[in-house]
Amino acid sequence: MTDDSDAALTIIPRDAHNVSRRDISPNALRVLYRLREAGFGAYLVGGAVRDLLIGGHPKDFDVATNATPEQIRGLFRNCRLIGRRFRLAHVVFGREIIEVATFRANQVEEDGVEAHEVEAVLRDNVFGSIDDDAVRRDFTANALYYSIEDFSIRDYVGGFADVQARVLKLIGDPERRYREDPVRMLRAVRLSAKLGFTIDAATAEPIPRLAPLLREAAPARLFEECLKLFLSGHGVQSFLGMESHGLLDVMFPEAAAALRSNRSGALRRMVLKGLADTDARVAADEPVSPAFLFALLLWPAYCRSLARLQADGVHQPEAQQRAADRVTLHEMDVIALPRRFSLPMQEIWLLQPRFAQRQRRRVFRLLAHPRFRAAFDFLVLRLTASDEHAADVEFWREVQQHPEAAVSSAEAAPGLDEAGAPRRRRRRRRASGGTGE
Repeated sequence: MTDDSDAALTIIPRDAHNVSRRDISPNALRVLYRLREAGFGAYLVGGAVRDLLIGGHPKDFDVATNATPEQIRGLFRNCRLIGRRFRLAHVVFGREIIEVATFRANQVEEDGVEAHEVEAVLRDNVFGSIDDDAVRRDFTANALYYSIEDFSIRDYVGGFADVQARVLKLIGDPERRYREDPVRMLRAVRLSAKLGFTIDAATAEPIPRLAPLLREAAPARLFEECLKLFLSGHGVQSFLGMESHGLLDVMFPEAAAALRSNRSGALRRMVLKGLADTDARVAADEPVSPAFLFALLLWPAYCRSLARLQADGVHQPEAQQRAADRVTLHEMDVIALPRRFSLPMQEIWLLQPRFAQRQRRRVFRLLAHPRFRAAFDFLVLRLTASDEHAADVEFWREVQQHPEAAVSSAEAAPGLDEAGAPRRRRRRRRASGGTGE
């Protein structure tokens, strides 16, 4: 593949950068040293170098070399080769895997076909030099090579200066690179959120125009990108980045439309609070749930769909199920949301009205529901949008601590309807459909 960026090597010597072997995985160092001892070039590459330069602590360490996959396997008994279109070597040390890739290049067919038109077919097929490998990477910050030979950093595309300036910049012509792989637009937002980098103006400019190209990407790949965007500890900034660059309208079209129509901003506050809570859980190394995440991100779309169905006179239980199904099916046209997440997501939504119930049998049935805790946490989160559910939250908190006492107290209280729910003063229904958000 030809590229608008010609590789021009700059060597940053050891005394001019802060990357230290003390901060590199011992297993990655073993791989680097063994490759070098066998006469091959060996470099730590990509995100690990970038993160070490800004004082981060990488979890993954990737190696690039001029050794072929078969030569790599010959050096390591604990090595397995993966991939068909391009073979990668995984050197396994217990739970840690060091990925070793042979320098890659792209090729252009001699008949004059544009490189981006054949990228999907030719990508990753051809071995090359370190120069070729550098210019085919996506962002300059990811194209830095730490040499185990002299502990220098090799920079072919200006990435070192961009990392120092905290700027995220595509290698080559941005529009062409996005057309080659539209998912790079999501990666730009994700890396900007993760690293606190500013997206270079030329890199950012085409994103709103080209965002619809994401619909051509595989829905399963977009699902994986969503998990990286929102479950890696930088969900709030990822959401804001997607919103500002026009990506939210493509990835979550119905939710984005619902957020715009919610003039009070209550739904947006709820989404941002939920993402902030998720970020805090990731930071505390606590488990996070994709089902809860998508329940949060698609809740505005569900509320809007439910309000419309109720305005059309659809009975509430039927409207709730139809709204949940409709939103899920429409979103799956964009993102391949697996059933193991979409079904719990719907349960979280459909359990919400049941928190208004106080009848003993219904209370204990809901308390025993396998999705109770997630649904209750979601109810608490809804307080960010409206205090309408404050009494329900208080009651169910008490139920979890002292179930018999809470239920007995509720049964003794006047004003329960036939279903065991507190009677509420009748309000004049809003034109928006009365979802309470």
